[in-house]
Amino acid sequence: MISLNDLKRAADQDAIIIAVAARQVIESGWYVLGPSVADFESRFAGFCGVDFATGVGNGTDALEIAMRALGLGPGDGVAMVANAGMYAATAAVAAGCTPVYCDINPGTLLMDPDSLATLSGETVRAVVVTHLYGLLADMPAILNVARSRGWAVIEDCAQAHGAQRDGKRAGSWGDLAAFSFYPTKNLGACGDGGAVVGADKTLMDRARSLRQYGWRGKYYAVEPGGRNSRLDELQAAILLAKLPALDQQNARRRAIASYYRGVPHSGLVFQDDEGEAHVHHLCVLRSNHREAFQAHLASHGVASDIHYPCPDHRQPVWNGRFNGVRLPVTERVCQEVVTIPCHPWMDDGEVEQVADAIRAWSP
Repeated sequence: MISLNDLKRAADQDAIIIAVAARQVIESGWYVLGPSVADFESRFAGFCGVDFATGVGNGTDALEIAMRALGLGPGDGVAMVANAGMYAATAAVAAGCTPVYCDINPGTLLMDPDSLATLSGETVRAVVVTHLYGLLADMPAILNVARSRGWAVIEDCAQAHGAQRDGKRAGSWGDLAAFSFYPTKNLGACGDGGAVVGADKTLMDRARSLRQYGWRGKYYAVEPGGRNSRLDELQAAILLAKLPALDQQNARRRAIASYYRGVPHSGLVFQDDEGEAHVHHLCVLRSNHREAFQAHLASHGVASDIHYPCPDHRQPVWNGRFNGVRLPVTERVCQEVVTIPCHPWMDDGEVEQVADAIRAWSP
């Protein structure tokens, strides 16, 4: 069975650089907030095209810390989409904020600027823009809406490391941006990790304080809402070793996804492809016959998954809180999306096997 990802194969490919990075950290005797974290923060900020990066424990913490750094809290609405796994909503609730949902574009499967513009300016104070599946959202249009309302903008870049539009990378458009380095991400650690990035020193100083108890000096807590959320030295060293290969691996992902799109297919709709704006963290298509299509893929030795089956506003945890929210495109798309294998460690034979399954499908 061709899997959606292959972390063992990735680890085998990177075995030497990971071993060297790990040994250097262990021998240094410095395991938390040391030189590897500082070096990675500097290099990753430069990669994203911003001035500052702050390593944190994971991507969800990065979103929450970004919200808190912007001064968001109880009574503040945060606009977001409802087809992205509920990660932004989880962070918003942790920060005391209220999710406010808008609909998505049926082609990109990302935030629809027109739907965003319909939200009440009295309710919303910020927008989380999720670059879902690796596609960088239409940031000029979203920023136009947000700036006209005085809303802050946070980019959720957990699936979009290295994506760029008009020469600007994911993470360099909003007031702040959040990244995850979960092992399956385009830039993945050997464990959890995340980062907040941005160009505004005041905001980033706040984020840096919030990741460690709200300190502005050892044992002096200044920022309310501080927590213990630190990227450790070992993960930072591994990420630093992996960073140089990221653009090349993203190019391989693009090539695979482009090949799939060129295969004759029946009744399947791929997410829009926008060149370098898409780094294909996941290759997602839609089918009106999802269960049958997944069974067909499995019969051809191809794994699949659904990202994501339940829209946020219909999650059981809300106990009907958002029953009055109607997001027709989101609700339809969540019943149709299917993820197929697309990662840089696939060989050409595996890519062709997936392509053959696509060719053979008939609804």
